[in-house]
Amino acid sequence: MNKPVMAGNWKMYKNPADTKAFFEAFRPLVAAAAHCEIVICPPFLDLPAALESAHGTKIQIGAQNLYWGKEGAFTGEVSGPMIRAAGATHVIVGHSERRQFFGETDATVLKRTIAALEAGLTPIVCVGEHLAHREAGQTETVLCGQCLDGISGLDPAQFAKILVAYEPVWAIGTGKTATPEIASEAHSIIRRELRRKYGDAAAANLRILYGGSVKPDNVKSLMAQAEINGVLVGGASLDASSFAKIVNFLS
Repeated sequence: MNKPVMAGNWKMYKNPADTKAFFEAFRPLVAAAAHCEIVICPPFLDLPAALESAHGTKIQIGAQNLYWGKEGAFTGEVSGPMIRAAGATHVIVGHSERRQFFGETDATVLKRTIAALEAGLTPIVCVGEHLAHREAGQTETVLCGQCLDGISGLDPAQFAKILVAYEPVWAIGTGKTATPEIASEAHSIIRRELRRKYGDAAAANLRILYGGSVKPDNVKSLMAQAEINGVLVGGASLDASSFAKIVNFLS
């Protein structure tokens, strides 16, 4: 099985100086972490500082979004080739905040995912339900729909290169966390739905990350679930010591 992926999403926090200070503290704390892949996704303007600070380490750097066009008259957008040329390796696609505040749809998630793959980036494709969906018993319907419309348009070779992140929207930035059992059940739904399209082997190799108020004190119980192949961390990834404890969940 592939190594788990411990990813940090800094959202709209930190400037370049903050970024350099973070890495100065973070690098020695995770220098011996050979059991997992580490990915940090800072804001666009912090990418150069992050890439410089991570140089010579195993820490990979990703962006938080991309536009599906390679170039053109799209003021304010950033393309996959630009992100790759800067030196990043990953990009978050379809985060719930993009869906909630910026009109992201399953159709645009698919377009961005394909664009990321064409640029040589590894997309971290986000799916997840709102509290109203869960309370109405619609979690499976929502997750299957997001997989069908936002992922299943990929061909098998493309699918083999993506990561998926399950983010229950009701647990993002709220302090609420899905129990390990709830998270594992959702991951099973996602894997089962994608198995129908891509087969047993491809679905088994897919790494599905959990995102939603992950902290040092709950990461071990989450990672103990066979269906959870890593985490996508928000607030707790902003502090070097906190994120290092999450990365080093085995110790």
